Amino acid sequence: MPATRSEVAEEIKNGKHEGLTTVMLDLEDAIGDQQVEYAEQSLAQQLLQLLSYVRTGVMSEQSLPLLFVRVRSVEQLERLLKGLGESLSLLTGFVLPKFSSGNGRAYFELIAGYNRGKAEQNIPVLYGLPILESSKIIYRETRWNELLLIKEILDEYQEYVLNVRIGATDFSSLFGLRRSPDITIYEIAVIRDCIADIINLFGRVDSDYVISGPVWEYFSHRERVFKPQLRVSPFEDAFGKQGRNLRMGFISDAVDGLIREVMMDKENGIIGKTIIHPSHIKPVQAMYAVTHEEYMDALAIVERNDGSLGVFKSTYANKMNEIKPHLNWAHRIINRSKVYGVLHEQQHFVSLLPNHENTSAAYPGAVQR
Repeated sequence: MPATRSEVAEEIKNGKHEGLTTVMLDLEDAIGDQQVEYAEQSLAQQLLQLLSYVRTGVMSEQSLPLLFVRVRSVEQLERLLKGLGESLSLLTGFVLPKFSSGNGRAYFELIAGYNRGKAEQNIPVLYGLPILESSKIIYRETRWNELLLIKEILDEYQEYVLNVRIGATDFSSLFGLRRSPDITIYEIAVIRDCIADIINLFGRVDSDYVISGPVWEYFSHRERVFKPQLRVSPFEDAFGKQGRNLRMGFISDAVDGLIREVMMDKENGIIGKTIIHPSHIKPVQAMYAVTHEEYMDALAIVERNDGSLGVFKSTYANKMNEIKPHLNWAHRIINRSKVYGVLHEQQHFVSLLPNHENTSAAYPGAVQR
């Protein structure tokens, strides 16, 4: 959300957007260069209002979404850390755009310094969320060296790195490109190649970083070039004939393209996606819910990892599960299930999209959705 919005605190208090768990207040690209001072003042006012709601019992701190502020420079971050005062206790962290080897250490030194100074005051830790979107990362001749330098910085401050986000909009801008609603970011060749290298470095099992996907910027789509790829049957299975209307609504709102891109994100090990419109909240969260089949496979692989077996038929009797090569995947699936839950064996992610209950079952270690 642009930090210039005056109704942010009220909307959060009233729970305007169902399913909203994270809010980013933007002081960078979402506001004009001439609005910076006003945006900082507005941000401070909204945070103070939320702090007042919490202290007077209007809402509990636990009911707040995770709050982040996207800054535009190291200098601004330093100014906010000094100026926001007690309101900082409401924040989970700061989003760090245009993150590079040139500014990265300065960003995290400020965050680490703040945390060290508050360590004995029972104040929540502040995290940094670097966005990889600079020219040195997308240009092939400088990419690998720049990524290695960035990783060196993040490794040093890893306890404060919440995730690593890919900023494909800025990448595209450097080539004068913009994907259409019919195309996923993975079909833009120069962006796809860069994403592959980012995953190659930060997505390794021993790296222990969470990579989040590029924003999907569309929420309405009237003209199409390609045939929609959302099948009718999952919607009809979940909601009968009304499911067709739900499907057409998603196609009209360009959500089918978002769903395709999230599927590609998941297949490439990317977890989470920045949302710019309320219509994106439920589709993204629903897509990350673990299917019953995935969960049963993952559990079986972990449980049988005792050296007595190397390969076995899956619970659904449709695939081979090899314990050693599939073990890391299984651990990631179980971890994801603890955040997004596990779908009931007779349910599809489609069932989570409208206001429907009883679409999932609780499993050991999983959150029911």
